[in-house]
Amino acid sequence: MEKIKDSKVAHFFGKVAVECEPGLTNTQLMLTNHDLKPVEPERRQWGAWNFTGLWIELTLLIQFEVETGMERFLAITKKKCPQKLINTDFNFKLSGTNTRDFVAFMLFWVGSLPAIWLPVHKVRHLFTVKAFIVPVAGVAFFVWAIAKAHGLGPIVHQPSTATGSDLRWAIIKGIMSSIANFAALIVNNPDFSRFARKPSDALWSQMLTIPIGFAFTSIIGIFVSSSSNVIYGKPIWNPLDLLDSFLNEGDLRTRFGVFIIAASFTLAQLGTNIAANSISAGTDMTALAPRFLTIRRGGYICATTGLLICPWNLLKGDNQFTTYLSAYSVFLSSIAGVIVCDYYFVRRGYIQVEDLYSGRRSGPYFFTHGIHWRAYAAYVSGILINIIGFLGACGWKVPEMAEHIYNFNFFGGFIVSALTYWTLCRVSPIPACANEWLEVETDGSKGGRAYDVENSSDTERD
Repeated sequence: MEKIKDSKVAHFFGKVAVECEPGLTNTQLMLTNHDLKPVEPERRQWGAWNFTGLWIELTLLIQFEVETGMERFLAITKKKCPQKLINTDFNFKLSGTNTRDFVAFMLFWVGSLPAIWLPVHKVRHLFTVKAFIVPVAGVAFFVWAIAKAHGLGPIVHQPSTATGSDLRWAIIKGIMSSIANFAALIVNNPDFSRFARKPSDALWSQMLTIPIGFAFTSIIGIFVSSSSNVIYGKPIWNPLDLLDSFLNEGDLRTRFGVFIIAASFTLAQLGTNIAANSISAGTDMTALAPRFLTIRRGGYICATTGLLICPWNLLKGDNQFTTYLSAYSVFLSSIAGVIVCDYYFVRRGYIQVEDLYSGRRSGPYFFTHGIHWRAYAAYVSGILINIIGFLGACGWKVPEMAEHIYNFNFFGGFIVSALTYWTLCRVSPIPACANEWLEVETDGSKGGRAYDVENSSDTERD
């Protein structure tokens, strides 16, 4: 009976296993698959305009608090539908949400599933299309608000309410807040840049688009909020709340305008969901279990998890989840510091591609029992410099100095982790490093096939 059971289990795992090269051992199958290999020229299809389109959409995504344009989209539908139909046939209670918001969430969730199916080298078309639609919607929203207010409003003309050190700290906090908005995409940017036609396509397009895009979005947000002060007597900093106010006016043309803008914001949110969540989670999970997972499968696991955790419960008034998200860059900055220092200052661009897919104990990336303790130590040190200030952001009473250090959270974590990693690598050198800049090019035709570690007699090394 046990033998039959084992055979059924083996048959199941054989069915769900990822298609792979023939002749690989079980150990080799756990080290690589098609999605993890160096990208061959056929899949390197991201050009400079594709990266520009990606960041135009990401920087112009107007997302405040945790609302999405889909909620406004559904709110418009609710205005047009019979109230009785909404409140009876679709009326149910869920802790932490209501009928409208839950249906909006499910519509958006289901609408995201087809986009997850697209491979990374083809999903670029989605970002290119949105790069034309979303900016137009943002500018239209800006012009509409200015026209309704008959000018830019008093906020633009009034003097600063902060002076001296308060003003300086406010500027620093604003910079850190802007970096925190795309800190996750800083770390997972290689998930996209590895598909670039050539390195310069990813470099210059992003270096120019990111600062210009965020500056442009900030200007639109300030002017629109300034106009809302004239229209409604108070500044409304959340654009979606302002759309709600427009919607409540009840004019048919107004509802149509809100519908178009909300639909554009929904499209933008879809792209951000794919770029920042699905592809990144899929890539990470593929690295954990390449025999059974691909980027596509990992993306669907991420989507399913996002539904099962009932995210509406995370938005309750007494929940600190949104505070944690605002400080998430504390943890990401330490990762970025180690990665940048390792590649540019320790290894100087030198990578032994074949050994990246090796489980040999003598391999340069096996380190100590398979653990790179220097990287972990540097990562933790980058977090520790900010951890007390992070607790203060979550409501704890902390010293004022810790708050000031935390105001530089991303830079602090990045610099401390990078310096710690560099120091540890000097004290305890690691293999596979170059004495001068030696970046290795690969066309993807070699590399990615795992070594036969089962037949290796190599001994363990640090």
